[in-house]
Amino acid sequence: MKRRFAVLIACLANFAGAAEPNLPPDEIVAQVLRANPTVQAADSQVEAEEANRRRLEAGPYEWSVRLGSQQRRTNPTTGPDERFSEWNAALERPLRLPGKAALDAELGSAGVSLAETARGDALHEASRNLLKSWFLWLKESAAAAQWTAQVALLEKQSKATQRRQQLGDAARLEAVQGEAALAQAEAQLAQSLIRQKTAAEELRRRYPGLPLSEPAGIAEPPPLVGGMDEWVAAILDQSHELAMARGEVRQARVVAGRSSRDRLPDPTFGLHVARERAGEDQIVGAYINIPLPGGARRASADATQAQAAAAGRRETAVEQKISAEAASLYQSASAARATWLSGRSAAERLGQAAEMTARAYQLGEGSQNDLLAARRLANEAQLSARLLQLDALELNYRLRLDAHRLWDLD
Repeated sequence: MKRRFAVLIACLANFAGAAEPNLPPDEIVAQVLRANPTVQAADSQVEAEEANRRRLEAGPYEWSVRLGSQQRRTNPTTGPDERFSEWNAALERPLRLPGKAALDAELGSAGVSLAETARGDALHEASRNLLKSWFLWLKESAAAAQWTAQVALLEKQSKATQRRQQLGDAARLEAVQGEAALAQAEAQLAQSLIRQKTAAEELRRRYPGLPLSEPAGIAEPPPLVGGMDEWVAAILDQSHELAMARGEVRQARVVAGRSSRDRLPDPTFGLHVARERAGEDQIVGAYINIPLPGGARRASADATQAQAAAAGRRETAVEQKISAEAASLYQSASAARATWLSGRSAAERLGQAAEMTARAYQLGEGSQNDLLAARRLANEAQLSARLLQLDALELNYRLRLDAHRLWDLD
């Protein structure tokens, strides 16, 4: 089974650029998704994290200059008072202790990596939404097509009944029943057309440039190849949400390590010069300023350690959630095909029953009520079969999408 699954993955990879049945062309999908505002916002966030990485690598410390001026007045025991103009200057800069710069660089890289993963997640979520909106439009289009066919059929039947009534071969009641059934079908058609236009308008506005051409037919959902564990493993391996959780764990651990290093404060080194007593005294010196650590630094380090532990537990929770969702999706996709096959079989049989009832009615056997009921049941079954077929196809594509076997744009 694993070998068959590997063969499937290889085949899908080889035909990644091929057009999929009942989906827009892959190259257009790629253009539309990359132009999505959410994806572009994620692109900008990557640029922001790149700048933040450069900031962390450069460090927060800068050179600073101190200038001072003073007037000295002396009052000697003998002689007149003396006044002196004096000045002083200092150049100083805090310095990161060894090891802190490497951690800052690692923290910047972790931020960039997390932003890139978030961009992939935004792209994947946009793909999911596009797939969902696209199939909603397909379902509404299928419903409109089915009701269009039903209206045409009932119009033909109503005209035939009216003709028979004119010839005295049918009662007025039969004509009224036929007209009522036609009016009901026309109302359903009008509602389905409104829903179709609404779904199409949503696609046009949310995904500009996406061509909305109704397919000639609905493709048959293929059977799933591979077991549930294999699909779940593939989805977990490609999950951006799980990768983001793991990236947050890495980032939190780096922050905790950096905070632990900050328990030892960075010193400030400086040089200073001074001119005193109107130049009689020339002073040159150096100094170092070392803050004395207190309880706040220890508390900050403890907090970041706890946050790193919390991030690790969130990663476990995310993995469990995605695993459960993937298993549920596999089960739904697998069951959807079987459900569609049953629905198609029922639709075929009810369609045959409706045709047999129509022939019997033409031969004078049975009533129009029986014919209208048979037509209604056949129409409902055919519509249900179409929607079940699209459901199965959508779930198949959704499973492949989450496993990155469809529209893999990373």
